[in-house]
Amino acid sequence: MPSEATPRASLADYLAAERTLLAWIRTGLALMGFGFVLARFALFLQQLHFMQSTLPLEQSGFSLWSGTALIVVGVVVNAFAGWRYTRFFRALDQGDKSYPHSSTQAVAIAFLLALVGLGMAIYLVSVRDTTHSDSQDIKETGMTQGKDNGIVQLASHHSVDETVEKLTGILQVKGVTLFALVDHSGEAANVGMKMPPTKLLIFGSPKAGTPLMQAAPSIAIDLPLKILVAEDAQGKVWISYNSPEYLQERHGLPADLLQNIAVVKTLAEKAGE
Repeated sequence: MPSEATPRASLADYLAAERTLLAWIRTGLALMGFGFVLARFALFLQQLHFMQSTLPLEQSGFSLWSGTALIVVGVVVNAFAGWRYTRFFRALDQGDKSYPHSSTQAVAIAFLLALVGLGMAIYLVSVRDTTHSDSQDIKETGMTQGKDNGIVQLASHHSVDETVEKLTGILQVKGVTLFALVDHSGEAANVGMKMPPTKLLIFGSPKAGTPLMQAAPSIAIDLPLKILVAEDAQGKVWISYNSPEYLQERHGLPADLLQNIAVVKTLAEKAGE
């Protein structure tokens, strides 16, 4: 008697199993990709800290460990899918269509992603609250400084030299005369002393300054206007100037002449952008 041939699964069964395997591979790759992005989220926070000086650098542990965990999960998913469907293909080759199917893997991944999403939502809300609190603190500190001594400080996103160059170009475009550029750090180096880069720009316009001195002669002690660009001990560059409102109150300037010195605020903000 001829031996009976082993019954084989149909082509549709093989193609369906292959599509399922590819779907799990895509799931594993997506988990690894998302984990990598999440792990690198700490660098994004550090960039914001550098640009805005408001986000604390310590808030990077959660994203790093969560991202690494997701990468590991993605690797496990792909390895498990390959192992499981290798066994399934062999069962199909032997004509066994009774290979047990389980949705445990899919359900576990779904719940895992839901937990990760919930954790990220809580994390981002906490970062936002911390940022808002830090921003308020910085704002309140700036207001206190302005009220005490009239000095306003703005963070610059450039080096001292780049900020000075940008400010000089803005003055030239607006037709404002730059009377002097005092390089304090350069002068210190000339006598063998060290200090962080510090430069003072003295500028103004006789057309705007003369009415001010006619109305309040004492303001001549604060004219021409000045902007200080200096680097602190942490390497952060700051733009400092006398608050126009402070000068108005100090010298009793009429309100309609405040605009003649308010330009210093606009110049400082544009130079720091």
